[in-house]
Amino acid sequence: MILEHYIEDYIQLIVVYTIYVLELIGIFIIGYSAVRGFYNYIKEKLKFNDTCIKIEIAKGLALGLEFKLGGEVLRTILVRTMDEIKVLAAIIVLRVILTFVIHWEISSELHQDEEIRESMNRKQASLKKEK
Repeated sequence: MILEHYIEDYIQLIVVYTIYVLELIGIFIIGYSAVRGFYNYIKEKLKFNDTCIKIEIAKGLALGLEFKLGGEVLRTILVRTMDEIKVLAAIIVLRVILTFVIHWEISSELHQDEEIRESMNRKQASLKKEK
């Protein structure tokens, strides 16, 4: 009986520290992506037309949210009351929705960027034919 109590406490301690580590990794990735994106934005002389910066920031946000979502999933192990489950479920749903929105934005930006490049290549090809 006492051994089971110690094992349960030990597992709970491991889960808590793992949650903290996952949360910190997510925060670091999001912060690093934001600083790196801002640095690239300044390097590009404050131009808003570079979609690569947007895509890189969005990828960093998505990855950071995945780590934070992993922490929330682990947190379900520690939940004791129904109110905590409701709050945790709401947080998980919001993070999943944010992740899907960010992935959708990344794919739409990549698609739009690809269309622009194809259009530019067609224009260059037509100019070469005219010469």
